[in-house]
Amino acid sequence: MNMTPFTGWENFYVIVGSSAGALIGLQFVVMALVADLPRTQKQAQAGQAFATPNVVHFGAVLLLAAVVCAPWHGADAPGVIFGVLGLCGVGYVLIVTRRMGSQTAYRPEFEDWLFHSILPLVAYVTLAGSGYATRIHDYWPMFGVGAAVLLLLFVGIHNAWDVALYSATNMPRREDAPPPR
Repeated sequence: MNMTPFTGWENFYVIVGSSAGALIGLQFVVMALVADLPRTQKQAQAGQAFATPNVVHFGAVLLLAAVVCAPWHGADAPGVIFGVLGLCGVGYVLIVTRRMGSQTAYRPEFEDWLFHSILPLVAYVTLAGSGYATRIHDYWPMFGVGAAVLLLLFVGIHNAWDVALYSATNMPRREDAPPPR
């Protein structure tokens, strides 16, 4: 029997990868729906801080699902990918955190800091640590990767919902649009 560190994880990653792919598409649909609405420079900056990271997190989940589902014979190469993606994610979360603090269209609350900075940072640090841990053991770090993937997926779902709700209730309406009910 050909056992690898990824044996038994295929269904998990097919489910989360498919979910991430579908949510990326849905995110683009929402952004297309609000694209025609008038927008200020402040709102564009807020979008870079609050909307764009969702696509990045969903993309990371999709990439990780593809990496794990590939026919690897060991965990060395995937471990490097996990580590590099985790470190890149940490850097990106630091950029997002800076953008959140510098934009002036919306004053972030604790929940925003939690879901846009703290939890993604935890996920990417866990991913980087799991990538490093594959050098020591190739089976147990997969649980860290799985936890990071789920955390990124749920953070993205929460944040996408927040962005959609905020856009639907706070964005200026076109003059030709019917009044809200």
